[in-house]
Amino acid sequence: MKKGKMFNKRFLLPISILFIQIAFGQTVVGKWKTVDDRSGIEKAIVHIYKEDGLLQGRIVKILEKGKEDAICSKCDDEFKDKPILGLHIFQDLKKNNKNEYKGNEMLDPENGIKFRGKIWLDPDNDNQLKVRGYLVFLYRTQTWYRVKE
Repeated sequence: MKKGKMFNKRFLLPISILFIQIAFGQTVVGKWKTVDDRSGIEKAIVHIYKEDGLLQGRIVKILEKGKEDAICSKCDDEFKDKPILGLHIFQDLKKNNKNEYKGNEMLDPENGIKFRGKIWLDPDNDNQLKVRGYLVFLYRTQTWYRVKE
């Protein structure tokens, strides 16, 4: 009986730690700071959240000086001349079996272009989000940074 108790205690701690890590593992949900991959300028804060099991992304703060009241002047759809603050830049992204979220309509409000894309946590740093947009066979990837509140 004593060996059984020793066995249980020996494996209880590692198993408990594993469950805690799984339960509190980072997700893409939260607020993310966007940074222009070419200029390094901090652009905005995007709130990523789930609604009906699908991922949504909305701009909740403009960080770039002088652009706080910018509008989506290059958009040619329902976003035309709407404020960038509050704009949904992606909607209804679906999770795949690679822990990526994919969708067909991600919006770059600076140039008004919609493209298909995907987002995923950086496997080496779960406080960094990779955001990739595809236009035909070309793609561009940005790194966004988790906002800790």
